[in-house]
Amino acid sequence: MLEFIRKPLLAAVLIPAMTSLPVGVALAQATSPSQIIGIWEAEDGNVKFEMFDAGGSYAARSIYGVRLVEADGKTFKKDTHNPDPKLRDRSLKGIVFITNLAWDARDRRWEGGNMYDPSSGRSLSARVSLVGGKMELRAYMGTPMLGRTMVLRRAQ
Repeated sequence: MLEFIRKPLLAAVLIPAMTSLPVGVALAQATSPSQIIGIWEAEDGNVKFEMFDAGGSYAARSIYGVRLVEADGKTFKKDTHNPDPKLRDRSLKGIVFITNLAWDARDRRWEGGNMYDPSSGRSLSARVSLVGGKMELRAYMGTPMLGRTMVLRRAQ
């Protein structure tokens, strides 16, 4: 088979097959739901938030984010893209932007979450895994395969 056809064909077959394998279970290291609680930050320092117990599920509130503040780096922006006009004047400081994360003991991760993206006003699905002491926050629309993962560490 011609090389230029073989590689895309292999990618088209292997990538979906590999992403559907249950490797997350083998890699997941969380053993209890409360391990998610605490302050987490991106390795580049551009995002910082607090995960907390929201009474039966887990949620996150913003502490800092490069996209959440004005050019001065201190003043938090308003929630101007919120689909609810009543909320467009609120500050993004301390907003709860992840809700409804529920511990899945079988898969050892938090599933079923909702994540609000203030830069677009859209709501996404979210799930969280702890791997090697780091948090993998996956946000997606529809299927997790079509999402993005942010890797975070516990804040010092």
